[in-house]
Amino acid sequence: MAAALLGALAGRRVHIRSAGVRCGASDGFVIAVMQELGIDLARHSPTPMADIALEEFDLIVTLSPEAHHRALDETRAAAVEVEYWPTPDPTVTDGLREERLAAYRSVRDQLEQRIRTRFLSGTAPVV
Repeated sequence: MAAALLGALAGRRVHIRSAGVRCGASDGFVIAVMQELGIDLARHSPTPMADIALEEFDLIVTLSPEAHHRALDETRAAAVEVEYWPTPDPTVTDGLREERLAAYRSVRDQLEQRIRTRFLSGTAPVV
């Protein structure tokens, strides 16, 4: 979600790659809440962090403790800034579909606000 949001907000002004510690199938709830903003992730497939040369980036933003530790380990000898943005895991939310969607929307909205603050201070909302 974070990479897609930054891409939608910043366009070609930044080079963005998204990677995960554990990759699997796309998450239907992510696809649904991003579609609400007009961002289509239906064809997105998660990329393992191991498949990306992390040392080639200026900044890596991690959203989970596991990803943060992995990024720090893999960039120990590189001039790469690594930021940790603690982010709730919406996949652990139980309940009806609307309750689960609300958890994903909350994460999406928190990420959008964090992106705006960090990278795009003062820009208009996505929607």
